[in-house]
Amino acid sequence: MALKERVERLTQTKAWYGELPVESLYTAGIAGERFFRTLKDNGEFSGTKCKCCGIVYVPGRIFCERCFAPLEEWLTVASYGTLESWTVVYVGLDGSRLAEPIIVGLIRLDGASTVLVHRLGEVTPDTLSIGMKFTAVLKPKTKREGAITDILYFKPV
Repeated sequence: MALKERVERLTQTKAWYGELPVESLYTAGIAGERFFRTLKDNGEFSGTKCKCCGIVYVPGRIFCERCFAPLEEWLTVASYGTLESWTVVYVGLDGSRLAEPIIVGLIRLDGASTVLVHRLGEVTPDTLSIGMKFTAVLKPKTKREGAITDILYFKPV
């Protein structure tokens, strides 16, 4: 049965027992690469602005997710912004309990319409509130690799 064929009877389905040998390599794409390169080289946050609807995407995109217009205007936004939401993470990606919980927040950088999801530092859950101001703490320039981990965390202003 081909992948696009419709299953009409349960007897048409099959099971795969064991492990699937799947490998993948994540690439940030054209816009993501520019975002990470600017972060690495200049310690700046870059985004793209839609000429049609005015949305500023950070990280930048190559097309507007709302109106599908091509995004060609790059700009720099602030490295500080507002806490839109947050959560405390107790379980790691592998499903095991973390030794120390991690606080993760949604930060809307000043000048951006979208949010960045990243770790929050130098805070405890009981001191957080929506609308707090945060600023990025970056790795030293010589240790940056052009990855999201170049941002160590966001700390309260």
